[in-house]
Amino acid sequence: MANPDKSIDLKILRSAKEEFSSKPYEQVSLRDICAKAGVTTGAFYNRYKGKEELFDALVAQTLELIQEFSGKREAVSYAHLDEDTLRRIWDLTPETQADIINMFYDNYDGFRLLLCHSSGTKYENFLHDFVTDVTARSYRFMQEAYKRGMTSALIEEEELHMLLTAYYSTMFEPVAHGLSREKALQHSETVAKLFDWTAVLGF
Repeated sequence: MANPDKSIDLKILRSAKEEFSSKPYEQVSLRDICAKAGVTTGAFYNRYKGKEELFDALVAQTLELIQEFSGKREAVSYAHLDEDTLRRIWDLTPETQADIINMFYDNYDGFRLLLCHSSGTKYENFLHDFVTDVTARSYRFMQEAYKRGMTSALIEEEELHMLLTAYYSTMFEPVAHGLSREKALQHSETVAKLFDWTAVLGF
Protein backbone atom coordinates (compact mmCIF):
# COMPACT_ATOMS: atom_id res chain seq x y z
CA MET A 1 0.00 0.00 0.00
CA ALA A 2 1.35 3.42 -0.95
CA ASN A 3 2.16 5.83 1.84
CA PRO A 4 -0.19 8.86 2.08
CA ASP A 5 1.17 12.07 0.59
CA LYS A 6 2.04 14.17 3.66
CA SER A 7 2.63 17.22 1.49
CA ILE A 8 -1.14 17.40 0.93
CA ASP A 9 -1.72 17.78 4.66
CA LEU A 10 0.74 20.66 4.83
CA LYS A 11 -0.83 22.37 1.83
CA ILE A 12 -4.31 22.09 3.34
CA LEU A 13 -3.20 23.39 6.74
CA ARG A 14 -1.25 26.28 5.20
CA SER A 15 -4.21 27.29 3.07
CA ALA A 16 -6.63 26.88 5.97
CA LYS A 17 -4.53 29.07 8.25
CA GLU A 18 -4.59 31.85 5.66
CA GLU A 19 -8.35 31.58 5.21
CA PHE A 20 -9.24 31.39 8.91
CA SER A 21 -6.90 34.33 9.61
CA SER A 22 -8.47 36.57 6.99
CA LYS A 23 -12.20 35.84 7.20
CA PRO A 24 -14.88 35.23 9.82
CA TYR A 25 -15.22 31.51 10.54
CA GLU A 26 -18.70 31.35 8.99
CA GLN A 27 -17.40 32.78 5.72
CA VAL A 28 -14.49 30.37 5.32
CA SER A 29 -15.15 27.98 2.45
CA LEU A 30 -13.65 24.50 2.31
CA ARG A 31 -13.87 24.72 -1.46
CA ASP A 32 -11.69 27.85 -1.39
CA ILE A 33 -9.23 26.19 0.97
CA CYS A 34 -8.89 23.20 -1.34
CA ALA A 35 -8.55 25.40 -4.40
CA LYS A 36 -5.76 27.46 -2.83
CA ALA A 37 -4.05 24.31 -1.61
CA GLY A 38 -4.31 22.76 -5.05
CA VAL A 39 -6.01 19.61 -3.76
CA THR A 40 -9.36 17.99 -4.44
CA THR A 41 -12.24 18.05 -1.97
CA GLY A 42 -11.97 14.26 -1.98
CA ALA A 43 -8.40 14.50 -0.71
CA PHE A 44 -9.59 16.90 1.96
CA TYR A 45 -12.40 14.66 3.20
CA ASN A 46 -10.00 11.73 3.36
CA ARG A 47 -8.26 13.70 6.11
CA TYR A 48 -10.87 15.86 7.83
CA LYS A 49 -14.58 15.54 8.49
CA GLY A 50 -15.18 19.23 7.92
CA LYS A 51 -14.33 22.81 8.84
CA GLU A 52 -14.57 22.29 12.60
CA GLU A 53 -12.08 19.42 12.59
CA LEU A 54 -9.76 21.42 10.36
CA PHE A 55 -9.74 24.35 12.79
CA ASP A 56 -9.10 21.85 15.60
CA ALA A 57 -6.02 20.63 13.76
CA LEU A 58 -4.67 24.15 13.40
CA VAL A 59 -4.85 24.92 17.14
CA ALA A 60 -4.18 21.43 18.54
CA GLN A 61 -0.47 21.97 19.12
CA THR A 62 -1.07 25.28 20.89
CA LEU A 63 -3.70 23.76 23.18
CA GLU A 64 -1.38 20.88 24.03
CA LEU A 65 1.37 23.35 24.87
CA ILE A 66 -0.95 25.25 27.21
CA GLN A 67 -1.77 22.06 29.08
CA GLU A 68 1.91 21.17 29.29
CA PHE A 69 2.83 24.64 30.54
CA SER A 70 0.07 24.63 33.19
CA GLY A 71 0.81 21.04 34.16
CA LYS A 72 4.46 21.76 34.83
CA ARG A 73 3.53 24.47 37.30
CA GLU A 74 0.98 22.28 39.04
CA ALA A 75 3.30 19.27 39.07
CA VAL A 76 5.29 20.93 41.82
CA SER A 77 4.42 19.21 45.08
CA TYR A 78 3.26 22.08 47.24
CA ALA A 79 3.37 19.95 50.36
CA HIS A 80 7.17 19.65 50.06
CA LEU A 81 8.01 23.23 49.09
CA ASP A 82 9.62 25.68 51.43
CA GLU A 83 8.03 29.06 52.00
CA ASP A 84 10.49 31.00 49.82
CA THR A 85 9.91 28.66 46.88
CA LEU A 86 6.16 29.06 47.16
CA ARG A 87 6.56 32.82 47.01
CA ARG A 88 8.86 32.64 43.99
CA ILE A 89 6.18 30.82 42.01
CA TRP A 90 4.13 34.03 42.08
CA ASP A 91 6.98 36.52 41.83
CA LEU A 92 6.80 38.12 38.36
CA THR A 93 10.50 38.24 37.60
CA PRO A 94 11.69 39.23 34.10
CA GLU A 95 12.51 35.56 33.53
CA THR A 96 9.00 34.44 34.50
CA GLN A 97 7.40 37.03 32.24
CA ALA A 98 9.74 36.18 29.37
CA ASP A 99 8.87 32.49 29.66
CA ILE A 100 5.18 33.27 29.21
CA ILE A 101 5.72 35.67 26.31
CA ASN A 102 8.09 33.29 24.55
CA MET A 103 5.53 30.49 24.92
CA PHE A 104 2.99 32.73 23.18
CA TYR A 105 5.34 33.77 20.38
CA ASP A 106 6.80 30.32 19.80
CA ASN A 107 3.21 29.36 18.94
CA TYR A 108 2.12 32.73 17.59
CA ASP A 109 -0.17 31.52 14.78
CA GLY A 110 -2.11 29.20 17.07
CA PHE A 111 -2.65 31.87 19.70
CA ARG A 112 -3.69 34.39 17.04
CA LEU A 113 -6.33 31.98 15.77
CA LEU A 114 -7.63 31.29 19.28
CA LEU A 115 -7.64 34.93 20.38
CA CYS A 116 -8.71 36.73 17.21
CA HIS A 117 -10.33 34.27 14.81
CA SER A 118 -12.21 31.69 16.87
CA SER A 119 -15.64 33.35 16.91
CA GLY A 120 -18.15 30.75 15.75
CA THR A 121 -15.99 27.85 16.92
CA LYS A 122 -15.98 25.99 20.22
CA TYR A 123 -12.94 28.10 21.17
CA GLU A 124 -14.67 31.48 20.93
CA ASN A 125 -14.48 31.83 24.73
CA PHE A 126 -10.81 30.83 24.75
CA LEU A 127 -9.62 33.51 27.19
CA HIS A 128 -12.40 32.77 29.69
CA ASP A 129 -11.86 29.02 29.45
CA PHE A 130 -8.09 29.41 29.73
CA VAL A 131 -8.37 31.63 32.81
CA THR A 132 -10.94 29.30 34.38
CA ASP A 133 -8.45 26.45 34.16
CA VAL A 134 -5.60 28.58 35.49
CA THR A 135 -7.82 29.81 38.34
CA ALA A 136 -8.71 26.28 39.42
CA ARG A 137 -5.05 25.27 39.46
CA SER A 138 -4.00 28.49 41.21
CA TYR A 139 -6.69 28.24 43.84
CA ARG A 140 -5.32 24.88 44.92
CA PHE A 141 -2.02 26.66 45.50
CA MET A 142 -3.80 29.38 47.50
CA GLN A 143 -5.49 26.82 49.71
CA GLU A 144 -2.16 25.13 50.41
CA ALA A 145 -0.50 28.44 51.26
CA TYR A 146 -3.37 29.39 53.58
CA LYS A 147 -3.36 25.97 55.24
CA ARG A 148 0.32 26.36 55.97
CA GLY A 149 -0.20 29.79 57.51
CA MET A 150 1.74 31.60 54.78
CA THR A 151 -1.14 33.99 54.12
CA SER A 152 -3.41 35.69 56.61
CA ALA A 153 -6.51 35.40 54.42
CA LEU A 154 -7.76 33.23 51.58
CA ILE A 155 -8.84 35.27 48.57
CA GLU A 156 -12.15 34.14 47.07
CA GLU A 157 -11.91 32.01 43.95
CA GLU A 158 -14.23 34.35 42.03
CA GLU A 159 -12.00 37.34 42.76
CA LEU A 160 -8.92 35.36 41.81
CA HIS A 161 -10.60 34.57 38.48
CA MET A 162 -11.24 38.28 37.84
CA LEU A 163 -7.66 39.24 38.67
CA LEU A 164 -6.20 36.49 36.50
CA THR A 165 -8.51 37.55 33.67
CA ALA A 166 -7.08 41.07 33.89
CA TYR A 167 -3.51 39.75 34.00
CA TYR A 168 -3.77 37.35 31.06
CA SER A 169 -5.86 39.76 29.03
CA THR A 170 -3.04 42.28 29.02
CA MET A 171 -0.39 39.59 28.53
CA PHE A 172 -2.22 38.37 25.42
CA GLU A 173 -2.70 41.89 24.02
CA PRO A 174 0.63 42.02 22.11
CA VAL A 175 -0.38 38.87 20.23
CA ALA A 176 -3.87 40.21 19.54
CA HIS A 177 -2.38 43.48 18.25
CA GLY A 178 0.30 41.79 16.18
CA LEU A 179 3.25 43.31 18.03
CA SER A 180 6.75 41.94 17.67
CA ARG A 181 8.21 39.58 20.26
CA GLU A 182 10.63 42.31 21.34
CA LYS A 183 7.80 44.78 22.03
CA ALA A 184 5.81 42.06 23.79
CA LEU A 185 8.72 41.38 26.12
CA GLN A 186 8.98 45.10 26.90
CA HIS A 187 5.23 45.19 27.57
CA SER A 188 5.50 42.24 29.95
CA GLU A 189 7.97 44.16 32.11
CA THR A 190 5.37 46.88 32.55
CA VAL A 191 2.72 44.28 33.36
CA ALA A 192 4.95 42.91 36.12
CA LYS A 193 4.92 46.34 37.76
CA LEU A 194 1.13 46.44 37.68
CA PHE A 195 0.60 42.97 39.15
CA ASP A 196 2.34 42.35 42.44
CA TRP A 197 0.91 38.92 43.13
CA THR A 198 2.87 38.43 46.33
CA ALA A 199 1.15 41.53 47.75
CA VAL A 200 -2.29 40.51 46.43
CA LEU A 201 -1.96 37.04 47.90
CA GLY A 202 -0.67 38.35 51.22
CA PHE A 203 2.83 36.87 51.36
